This record gives sequence, C-alpha cells and structure tokens, in this order.
Amino acid sequence: MSSTIEVAPKKIEAQPNLTSLSGSQAVLEAFLAEGVDTIFGYPGGAIMPIYDALYDYQTKLKHILVRHEQGGIHAAQGYARTSGRTGVVFATSGPGATNLVTGLADAMIDSTPLVAITGQVFAHLLGTDAFQETDVINITTPVTKWNYQVTDATEIPAVLAKAFYIAKSGRPGPVLIDITKNAQLQKFDYSGYEKCNHIRSYRPKPLVRKEYVAEAAKMINEAQQPFVIFGQGVILGKAENEFRKFIEKAGIPTAWTIMGESALPTDHPLGVGMLGMHGNYGPNVLTNECDVLIAVGMRFDDRVTGRLDKYAKQAKVIHLDIDPSEIDKNVKSAVPVWGDCKETLPLLTELVEQKVYPQWLQRFRDYQAQEEEACINPELNPTTDELTMGEVIKVLNELTGGDAVVVTDVGQHQMVACRYAKFNKTRSNVTSGGLGTMGFALPAAIGAKFGAPERTVVAIIGDGGFQMTLQELGTIMQSEVDVKILILNNRFLGMVRQWQQLFHDKRYSFVDITSPDFVQVAKGYGIAGNSISDRKDLQASVQQMLEHKGSFLLEVMVGKENNVFPMVPQGASVSEIRLK
Repeated sequence: MSSTIEVAPKKIEAQPNLTSLSGSQAVLEAFLAEGVDTIFGYPGGAIMPIYDALYDYQTKLKHILVRHEQGGIHAAQGYARTSGRTGVVFATSGPGATNLVTGLADAMIDSTPLVAITGQVFAHLLGTDAFQETDVINITTPVTKWNYQVTDATEIPAVLAKAFYIAKSGRPGPVLIDITKNAQLQKFDYSGYEKCNHIRSYRPKPLVRKEYVAEAAKMINEAQQPFVIFGQGVILGKAENEFRKFIEKAGIPTAWTIMGESALPTDHPLGVGMLGMHGNYGPNVLTNECDVLIAVGMRFDDRVTGRLDKYAKQAKVIHLDIDPSEIDKNVKSAVPVWGDCKETLPLLTELVEQKVYPQWLQRFRDYQAQEEEACINPELNPTTDELTMGEVIKVLNELTGGDAVVVTDVGQHQMVACRYAKFNKTRSNVTSGGLGTMGFALPAAIGAKFGAPERTVVAIIGDGGFQMTLQELGTIMQSEVDVKILILNNRFLGMVRQWQQLFHDKRYSFVDITSPDFVQVAKGYGIAGNSISDRKDLQASVQQMLEHKGSFLLEVMVGKENNVFPMVPQGASVSEIRLK
C-alpha cells in the first residue's frame, strides 16, 4: 500500500483581467505594445511555435522573410538606423542563432538598438547536445548589451519589457532573448504588458554635472582655435537641432566621423569634412593644431585618432558622451561632460559666447583647396578614360539633390561614398563603421527602406561585398521592396589591394576576384538591371535606376587600380595624412 497522501489541488479563483496566452503569443503582444511594426526573420524548428502564433498576427505585424539570418539582422539594423526605432529579428536555435553573431557584433560596436529573439531546444534538453542546440547565451554575451534565456513563459512579458528598455535607452545596443520551445508553447495567465522604464543598478543616463558644463564653456570661450568633432551620438540622441545651435553660436569649425555623417548637412558653412583614415585633409592635420578639441558623441576610434601618442597632444579635450566608459578610454579629457547630448548641449550653448573664427576657419579652407587639387578634382572630374567611383557619387548627388538614404558596404566604395555623398537630412548615411562588415549593405538597405519607406534608398556596394549576401535579392523579390543597388565594380577586393600596393610591394595576394554577370543574376530574381563602362552612359543610367518603379541594379565598371586618398597610413599620426 502506498504511503503517498494525495491532496486535492487548491482551487484558485479566476481573475477577471487574466487571459490565457501561450508564451509565443505573449512575445507578439509585447511587440505590439512596444510599437513594433516590422520583423525580419527566418523560421526553424526551435522557433516554430512563435511562427505559428505569428500566423494570426499578420494583419498587425509585418514579417519579412530573409534568405539568411545574417541578412535578417543587417536588415533590422538598417531599419533601426533610418527609423530611429528598435529593430527586431527572429532566428531559430543552433545555426540560426549563430548566424546572428556578426550582426550582433556590428550593432554592438555601432550602438544600434536591436531585439533578437532566438528559439531554443526544450528546457529539459539543455546541455545534452540536442539537435540544433548551441549555448547562445555564452556565445553572444560579448556582443550584446544584455542577453537572457527564458525557460518559463510567465517570464516573457517582463523580460521583453526589459529587453526593449535596455536596447533603446542610454547608449543603444543589441539585446538577445533566447526562448526555449517549452516556454513558447506553455500557456499561462496573462495580465497584460507593462513597459519598463527603470531597472535597479542600471543607469542609462549619467547625471549631468553642471559644474563640468560651466568649466567646458569657460574653456571654449577662452580658446583661440577651437575645433568640434562629432559622431553618431548626436543622431542617437536626436540632438541634431541642439548640436547645430551650439556650433552656430560658438562659430566653431566642425568635422564628423563616418558614423556621425548626415547629423549636420554636408554643405553647412561650419562643416569642414570627415575625420579619419580616408577623411579630409584639413580636419586630420588641424586636429593636431587646435587648442581646444570638443568631442560630441564619438568614441575616439583608432581610425579617427591614428597614433594615440601623437593625437591632439597640444589640445585641451572636452568630451561629451552618454557612456561614461568612453570618457578617458582612449583620449584623456580635460573636462568630461557626462550625459545625453540632447540635455548637455543646450546647457553648454547657453554659456558659450557668440563668436566667429574667420582666420582659423580659413586654414581648413586652405587645406581643402590643396586636397581638391591633389585628390578631389582628379576623382570627381577625371581626365582618363576609366570611370572613377567618385564621379559616380557626384552624378548621384546631382540627381538625388542630397535627399537619398545612402547605404554603403565596406571597402574603397564605402570611403569614396562617405567622402563625396551629399546629405541634407539626418539618418541618411547607413554604413558598418566599427566592425567593417562586408555584405552589410544589401540587407541593410532592405531594412532601411522599411524604416523610411518615403525616401529613396541607394545601396552602394563593391563587387566583393555584394557576393557575400546577394541571396537577399530573393528578399527584395518576395517583399517587393524598392531598393536601388549600385555596384561599383573594380574587379578587385579594392581596399585590400590598395594596402598591398602601398605597403606590400604590390604583391597582390588573392584580391583579384571574378564575379558573375550581376545583371543576369538580378534578372533571375525578377529585378531589372544594367551594366555600363562608358562615361557617356553614366548620367542617363543613374537616372534610369532612380526613376525605375521598383528595385533596380546598376553595375558601373570603374578603374581597377584607383586608390582612395587622402590616407592616414596605419601606425601614423593624423597629421601625417598622405594626399597621394
């Protein structure tokens, strides 16, 4: 006889405000509450319950079926970058989850707000090397702002509220939530969704210390040759107007990083160009001659600073940043101004004096004139028969008026586009900055168009990077998204070839790349296209691409061994930038 005593379960009175939902349904309800309208993803076994629930949400949530999970997360990045909202991506367990890692790393270093949802095997199988099981939490910990594994459906509303809050608050970044299959299937009493606006021990915005703002203003007012450099923090903080008011009152020459480009119109009278390895001549050289350097929302990346031991040693540095860990990390600041620049810039603007620096600004113009003679004019107005990448961008500027969203891949074409593209509106330059991910542009352009459907989106891609994610032409075909694809084909992995030419005695080791007929490939996906190699066809062909209803691929055959200058050689000071 069994000694077990059976006890009747205690009856729980049903609460009138409770609804029985599955974990999968709770995920989608969270999305609706957070204002999500578009999801990029690829289904699989471990995330199938969420996709089953999504079947009933198709009128509320748009799902874009990508052709590879990397394409999905880059698309989510493009969406976030143009819309200013949090991008969302789905992937299944195992290879699906690991295919997100490159995009997570890219989003982490470029501060892009994402929420990635991965399916996982049943909780009781964790740690057994089950089919398509990987330890996605430990794999993605270094490349996410936060990650968490859900094994019980009751956790889902609160965990997702926390995920969206962390992804978009403070310095944005990617968050990954791994949900076991049993938690997706589990029914529970759902009492609604409450957005998160506070997490104990997490302070997304440091307290603004007004005494530091006052100290910074005093330093700026006493400066003879001040210089402002800004990054994507201005865009992420939605502080474009505040930033513009600051520089216009202070009258200070201003340069941008590759990620900050488009926060200020490129033709602004105080704009002196782009910083960095392939940036403009004046901003790089005069960084080492200014007396006060005001850095706003940028992290002193090595591609901006060159040799740190020779970077702006003569200058007093004022660093405005929302992330305290960036202050003094690479460059020691005289005055740290912690906080959201949307809050700190108006405080600073109020205290700075109305000034102009005509002689100092003229020095930037003088260097610009040298650069135009040595680099810019030969690139934009070539006298050789070969087309240059720069003249293609020049024609694009003329035909779009600087109003297009330009999404670039990684390589020579990226540097040329960022150097010469004109931007009138913010959130117009979408590129992989910190990680330098080849294959980024095509899927990111798809997401960028969904994030800004009213704008013209042009993906500028090299022949190497295009072949890394060209399968996303299938996504364009199925979703009928209107993306203009501009391939600048030099039949080389151009940036690596340039380095091999300049620093490895022209030993071209495995950079000569053979490509398919891109126009025929596009045709196979139902996308119209054209290929040109003659200058007389350039204007009309770019116009045809822009005016075509729907996506269009234009391949422009450019010079094989054209180099991008100016250039700061690796290991050199920014003032050692080379014009040729």
